[in-house]
Amino acid sequence: MIQDTVLRAQLPGAAAPVLICNDDHRFLVAEQMQEIAVKPSAIVLEPVARNTAPAAAVAALVTAEQDKEGVVLLLPSDHFVDDLAGFHRAALAGAEAARDGRLVTFGITPTRAETGYGYIKRHGAALANGAYDVEAFVEKPDAEKAQTYLASGDYCWNSGMFAFRADVFLEELAKLQPAILSAAKAAVAAAQRDLDFIRLDHDAFAKAPNISIDYAVMEKTSHAAVVPCEIGWSDVGSWSALWDVSAQDADGNVLIGDVVAENSTGCFVRAERRLTALVGARDLAIIVTDDAVLVADKTRSQDVKLIVDKLKANGRGESDTHAVVYRPWGSYQTVDAGDRFQVKHIMVKPGGRLSLQKHAKRAEHWVVVQGTAQVTCDDKVFALKENESTFIPLGSTHRLENLGTEPLRLIEVQSGSYLGEDDIVRLEDVYGRAKN
Repeated sequence: MIQDTVLRAQLPGAAAPVLICNDDHRFLVAEQMQEIAVKPSAIVLEPVARNTAPAAAVAALVTAEQDKEGVVLLLPSDHFVDDLAGFHRAALAGAEAARDGRLVTFGITPTRAETGYGYIKRHGAALANGAYDVEAFVEKPDAEKAQTYLASGDYCWNSGMFAFRADVFLEELAKLQPAILSAAKAAVAAAQRDLDFIRLDHDAFAKAPNISIDYAVMEKTSHAAVVPCEIGWSDVGSWSALWDVSAQDADGNVLIGDVVAENSTGCFVRAERRLTALVGARDLAIIVTDDAVLVADKTRSQDVKLIVDKLKANGRGESDTHAVVYRPWGSYQTVDAGDRFQVKHIMVKPGGRLSLQKHAKRAEHWVVVQGTAQVTCDDKVFALKENESTFIPLGSTHRLENLGTEPLRLIEVQSGSYLGEDDIVRLEDVYGRAKN
């Protein structure tokens, strides 16, 4: 979905995209951009989550460094858009309104009396650029109000997508939310460049109020405008929403992966690794990943956040750690783990080179299953081919490299008294991590 978002934003005259993400997602985002051959102008890393208003402030500041009057098209990465041409028309209309000094939001023409979205009420006749003045932003309504909004024709769903000129947005922040602007400016000014990443200063950014762009600016400014659009949009905020926008079989099921369904209807099933079978299931969301299984009533799939809250309260890593962990050289995935052992599947990209490192509490066995590895172990450097293995003794200085043109894949078996990722002493690193 992040790839789709970036690709549909390739508008005529648009600069390379700026991506803003959490520090923990940096390699995942970089990998996604490499897969679609997009070179971002920057990947900005948030050290802490601070909602959309501080992120928008950072976007405006980064843009203003190149062009004070540059237009920012601010897009969440988890939206579905079915009508690409319609999106382009709306985005260009929004950019035109933004150049005229308006802070633009994109309103989705409602197709039903939806209670799960906020609404925007437009005012008066259309402006020259096809936008409308905003009369009011409205919270998620009950069913009766939603029906009234739908019937009136004056309301749009609030899509959470925006367009604004960098200087205009920063001026409004200075008037309406000076604390956000101050924190964002300090975080950008003290930011550190790390490879292709811009690391916002932690202490400065943490001072920014945790507030959305809607509450912070759009509901208070006198420059708000809305561009109504019909683009086949969904914010895909739940598994049921993803079921809505996915191709369904004759029984109304969306089955992704190795799934067998018998006498089951209206289900969304995503099985990433193993056979998943349904018998007599109705309207369920079933998600099978490497480290967890979710089974939920499809109509309550938004309540997965309640499960996440419980996992966090219990100190469970599944709440915020992906099964596949991305690194600048590739990725790794834990296959199995137990007392004094851990098994990982490691993928090293062509040209990828792990740091020269050593461990104080574990030894490692490497088995190459695809490609050819160049291995450094103390004073030895040698090639390790498919179906060959080697042993890295505890305390040995070692490195793994992929000098080939195809991905290198191997199985790593760790053994020892402690197997945490912090048992790494980096002696040399091409990605600038040796200091860690």
